[in-house]
Amino acid sequence: MSYVAVYDLTTPATPDKVLTHFDDIQSTLAEHGVRFERWQPGTLEKDADEAQLIAAYQTQIDALGYARAEVIRVNGADSKEALPAERLDEHTCAEDQARFFIAGQGLCSMRIGEYVYGVRCEKNDLLIVPADMPHWFDMGEHPYGVVLHMFNTVEGSVPKLTGSDIARRSARLDD
Repeated sequence: MSYVAVYDLTTPATPDKVLTHFDDIQSTLAEHGVRFERWQPGTLEKDADEAQLIAAYQTQIDALGYARAEVIRVNGADSKEALPAERLDEHTCAEDQARFFIAGQGLCSMRIGEYVYGVRCEKNDLLIVPADMPHWFDMGEHPYGVVLHMFNTVEGSVPKLTGSDIARRSARLDD
C-alpha cells in the first residue's frame, strides 16, 4: 500500500501522521511541489527488456517532457551493490527525480522545512521530487523493483550529498 508518513525532525523515526488515501497523499505532497500519480499499467510481456518497458510508457514520458528514461532492476540483497550508495544518504539533485514503479516498492524520504515526508511507492506509482529538494531513497533490506527513472536532460543528474545525518536517523523501508 502506498502511503506518506510525516515525521518531525526531532523524532524522525516516529511518524506524526500517516496518510494512505490516494487523494490525501497527492494533495499533501502537492503542497510542497512534489508530484504523486498513479499510472495505468502498460501492456507488458513478462520478460520485457528495457526498450519494451520504456516503449510501454513512452506516451506518459513524453507528456511529462523528460529527455531520457532508463530502467533500474533490483532483485534481492545480492543486487544491493548495483544501487548507488549515496541514495541512502540525504542528497539533492540539480534536476527533478522522477521515478515510476513498474514493479516492487521503495521509500523516498524528503526533508521539507522541519519535517520529513516518507513516501512509500509501489507498482504503478509515479513520484517526482523537484530539483534541489533534499531527499534519500531506500528499497529495503531485500530490495526488489523495476523502476523507470526519468531525467530532464540526456546526461542526467549527479547527486550532491548534503552532509546531514537525518537519513540515518529516519525510518527505513520495512520489507
